[in-house]
Amino acid sequence: MPHAVSMPATGLQALILCGPGSSFPTFTSNPDENPKALLPIANRPMVWYPIDFCYRTGITNITLICPPSAADAITTALNTNPFLTALPHPRPDLAAPHGLDQNTGTAEILRLPEIRELITSDFIVLPCDLVCELGGDKLLQAWMVKAASLPDLLSDGEPPYCNGGLGVWYETKTATPIKGEETDFIITAPMSMPPVPTSKDSLLPHLSYLTYSMPKDSLIDLMDQKKSFPIRHGLLRTHPKLRMLTTHRDAHIYILPRWILDFIQENERLETIGEDVIGWWAKTNWETGLFGKLGMKKIIEGRSKSQEADKTARGNVALPDESLLDSPGRARESYETSPPAEFEKVQGDDLLAKPKEAAVPPILAYIHPASVDAPLLRRVDTAQLLLAISLQLAKLPSIEEAGPEIASPFAHSKKLAYPEGVKSRTTITRQDCLIAENVMVEEKTSIKESVIGANCQIKEGAKLFQCLLMDGVVVGKGCKLTRCILGKRSEVGEGSTLTDCEVQENLLVEPRTEDKDSKLMSSSGLEASEQEMQEALDGMDEGDESAMLG
Repeated sequence: MPHAVSMPATGLQALILCGPGSSFPTFTSNPDENPKALLPIANRPMVWYPIDFCYRTGITNITLICPPSAADAITTALNTNPFLTALPHPRPDLAAPHGLDQNTGTAEILRLPEIRELITSDFIVLPCDLVCELGGDKLLQAWMVKAASLPDLLSDGEPPYCNGGLGVWYETKTATPIKGEETDFIITAPMSMPPVPTSKDSLLPHLSYLTYSMPKDSLIDLMDQKKSFPIRHGLLRTHPKLRMLTTHRDAHIYILPRWILDFIQENERLETIGEDVIGWWAKTNWETGLFGKLGMKKIIEGRSKSQEADKTARGNVALPDESLLDSPGRARESYETSPPAEFEKVQGDDLLAKPKEAAVPPILAYIHPASVDAPLLRRVDTAQLLLAISLQLAKLPSIEEAGPEIASPFAHSKKLAYPEGVKSRTTITRQDCLIAENVMVEEKTSIKESVIGANCQIKEGAKLFQCLLMDGVVVGKGCKLTRCILGKRSEVGEGSTLTDCEVQENLLVEPRTEDKDSKLMSSSGLEASEQEMQEALDGMDEGDESAMLG
């Protein structure tokens, strides 16, 4: 790893959630054998990027969480993939708790006993598809300054636990937007800035209070239902200045206090971290009564659980009616509203003083700037993003070109790892290409703005433009490929012309195939068995007989 820097320990744990990859149907049709976390982004396994983010942040207590069915594939990769085996020590751990499957919600994962036992401190949650060039140490500094409670950071073990949280959002409407990329709807309120100027690389100017958060799709459904967007008076009274963002996306980077585990445990209807946990937490800061009704106040104060007589059928705390916890976008029960207690007032002049009464810990939003020179921050959860981000990373100067001091943390050692495999009379634009180890390129080929995985073969006369080839791909003689993604060990027959296509791993594309905007996949496993065909025929015969009798 080119940027394995020595960082002071943060005391935080990191959980990297390795999901099923349902948005990559061409390449994760069998998510147990080919999990999304191992798909290559610019020739590195996807999960390498969040792991690298943790090490650059100073977090070494890292746990990958995946379903038990995918544990073998990820374990093998951790032990054999050269990029993952080169990670510094201590190496990441892998947790595959029973009860976790490909459909388990992110908040439900934190409710599993094995995961609750695993988490012993404040923690950061990351998706396996995160590519973040931003230094995580700056995020932690911003969180500690604006959201952390000093008594809690000192770990004196006494309630109330009042560390806040922080989430990250980024602009999707960049210079090269991706069509159809998911976005979220958030409302933020400005924070008071210190009178002393901040440093140039400080993230504090980009922090704000999060007051509302929901997926854009939920917003559209709500507006269709209400024929408008309802804004609560309590929100406006508490925060007269609001900023609404509709083109930003939740990066699924969450710095969370450990007490949030109890909040999730007590509210069983919370399924996801982003929409449910963060969404409801943001609302408790301005909806009076919600702090207590969701059980958060009792948890913050460190009180013991309610007596059995006070328990409800839903858990150990008095909750709102069932519809309240469906999601922030769908529930609109009315509560009396009034301004919440300010977190800064809780801390008071004496930073070590315990608050006399529990206040709602703040949930902050870091809005990543969209400037051209801003560090790269994107989720890579679709094939279009996989191609776009891989090609963007391929343009980074290599460590050999830029030097180890100023090279990007995502720079490779060399742009062309195996020059001996490239024959003469070829055209490779090295400034925007990335060619991995043991790639064989024959004469009269042209490779422009492309990423070529290890052990690929590019036959004579082939032309590649803006393509991503995973390991072991064979491109036949005279092929013309434009904006294509080719899965591992696939082969494109000679004379084929493909544009904007995805090719499944191990698939053979017949010679002289011409196709555009297609997902080329094997039909293996889709054929009906003889028994299924016979049952279908018997059903048709019975239907014909019924029609004749009628």
